[in-house]
Amino acid sequence: MNKQWDEKDQALALFYDGGQAPVISDQRQGESAQKLIEQALEMGIPIYENPQLLAQLSELQIGQSIPTELYQLIAEILAFAFYIQGKAPENYST
Repeated sequence: MNKQWDEKDQALALFYDGGQAPVISDQRQGESAQKLIEQALEMGIPIYENPQLLAQLSELQIGQSIPTELYQLIAEILAFAFYIQGKAPENYST
């Protein structure tokens, strides 16, 4: 019996080097998606849940850059992820 998967059974990872646009670095479904999430949590990598964004990014292949129309949203997510990890720029205040 094949289990149909939905967005709860999907995960993807972005890679951002600070210079180029973020790229899809991993994309998984089913049990391996949960393993990707667990690995990220173990490494202290923040998790962001957004089914609509996941649906858009899931159309891309590993190694592809995010589309320009998502730059602003991804930049905000990355900025928040860096901030909660204590990686805010010097002299930054809220």
